[in-house]
Amino acid sequence: MTKIDIFSGFLGAGKTTLIRKLIAEGYKGQKLVLIENEFGEIAIDGGFLKDAGVEINEMNSGCICCTLVGDFTKALKKVMEDFAPDRILIEPSGVGKLSDVAKAVERVEGAVIGSRVTVVDAGKAKMYMRNFGEFFNDQVENADLIVLSRTDSANSAKVLTAVELLKGLNDHAGLITTPWDQLDGSLILEAMDENGLKAELEKLRHEQEHHHHHDHDEDEEHEHHHHHHHEDGEECDDPECECHHHHDHDEDEEHEHHHHHHHDEDECDDPECECHRHHDHDHDHEHHHHADEIFTSWGMETPKKFTEAGLREILGQLGDAVQFGIVLRAKGIVDAADGDWLYFDYVPGEMELRRGAPAVTGRFCVIGSHIRQDALKELFTGE
Repeated sequence: MTKIDIFSGFLGAGKTTLIRKLIAEGYKGQKLVLIENEFGEIAIDGGFLKDAGVEINEMNSGCICCTLVGDFTKALKKVMEDFAPDRILIEPSGVGKLSDVAKAVERVEGAVIGSRVTVVDAGKAKMYMRNFGEFFNDQVENADLIVLSRTDSANSAKVLTAVELLKGLNDHAGLITTPWDQLDGSLILEAMDENGLKAELEKLRHEQEHHHHHDHDEDEEHEHHHHHHHEDGEECDDPECECHHHHDHDEDEEHEHHHHHHHDEDECDDPECECHRHHDHDHDHEHHHHADEIFTSWGMETPKKFTEAGLREILGQLGDAVQFGIVLRAKGIVDAADGDWLYFDYVPGEMELRRGAPAVTGRFCVIGSHIRQDALKELFTGE
């Protein structure tokens, strides 16, 4: 049996940073395979995607890094057979649903999920929950452990709000709020294993309850037939009879429905109102969107040279949703005019630039919703 840890988290939350910390400080002495499944045409960190099922790269600390393409379950099984690792770490796409990834892993014989970890940017939780709840909420609701990132730089009130919102979505998951540089990776790994085990025990308890209810339902069904010994249409004056109970229950539901929808939803500006909640709930059940339906990725290779000031100016304009659409992440490696290469990473309201080793060519990727590719191309290349 191979233990598999899944590291979920919305775009730019810091999954890769957390994984690298755990590889260096937490998983010491273990044979690891890291599987990345990036959303987008260009994978900045691991080169370009290959048509083959598995692309292998060596990482620090002896960890093997794979990018799976195509049949996820088939490729995962191949990784398990070829490398026989102690643990496999899966880093899904930032817009992937944790529930979907977990189901795919559970289909592979010999794979056991150790912990479902979701990394959440403390300062952006509320915004992402409001705008991309179908994806963000799924990652939170299905986590065994929620690890907040950027708690040292985010506004303290935002951190408190984020904690309340996350607990509202998932109150059984463990929660890490301490800045990562104050924690050793072994402590985070302990929390992962502890909460993963707790979730597994909870799952077993629910399964036992389900069997109990199933047996109970069979008893009720027998009792139901016993109570309805009178003919259809026959007037029943037994107030304890099930036929009255069901009728009353239907009336209660109808009354509750009218009570909640006492006004037009469009006229209601209270986000906590039941009318919104029921609508959102119905919408989620009716439409199960795939990331490709909501998010778009655009990227390109370019030999163009950028100055640091010029690149900062470009990234600073990405918040203009009218002109460029909703840009959630931009990441790349480009040639600098002074001989160095610039590595950049952008999430709404924040940008990180550093200098690094040359790449074979400049390349970058932009991910978002309703993004305008022509406008972005003109912004980055001037064409």
